[in-house]
This record gives sequence, C-alpha cells and structure tokens, in this order.
Amino acid sequence: MASAKPKKKNPRLASGRKRVRQDVKLNAANTSLRSKYRTAVKNVEKAVVAGDKAKATELFAKAQSVLDSVADKQIFHKNKAARDKSRLSAKVKALTAAAA
Repeated sequence: MASAKPKKKNPRLASGRKRVRQDVKLNAANTSLRSKYRTAVKNVEKAVVAGDKAKATELFAKAQSVLDSVADKQIFHKNKAARDKSRLSAKVKALTAAAA
C-alpha cells in the first residue's frame, strides 16, 4: 500500500552520533540562509514589477550584500550569485531608464 520510508539507523560510534547532531544544526543554518537569499531576490523583483524605482534600488543594494555573503559561505555557487546580481541589476536599470 503506502510505502513508508525506511527508518534510519542511529550510528553506533560516538563520533557518528556527534556528526548527526552537527548535520542537523548545519542543515538548519543553511536552510535559513538559502531562504534569506531567495527572499532578497524576490523582494527586488516585486519592487521592479510594481514600478517603484526608489524601493527597487534600495532593496537591490541590500540584496547584493545578502547574495555575496551567502555565496561566500558556499550555500549557493559564487557564479549563481553573480548571475542573479547581474539580472537584478539589469531589471533595476531598465526600470530607471523607463522612468526617465
């Protein structure tokens, strides 16, 4: 019927148990940073769609900092962060050019 996931076995060695504890903490931290990254990108894109030039520029400046810090911690690849910054920058510039 419904195939349940097989239950994971607990490591026997103390070092293995410690590794599991560390992995849980690391996973939570990485998930939080990944969410922060995506939220920063979404906020800039929402401001661009709304046509709010001042807010988009302000949010882009904050997003750059977040994108760089997450890339430095290797949560996302540095090239992905650079690509996202480039695309966001182009959208903000296009918004500024359209307003002028």
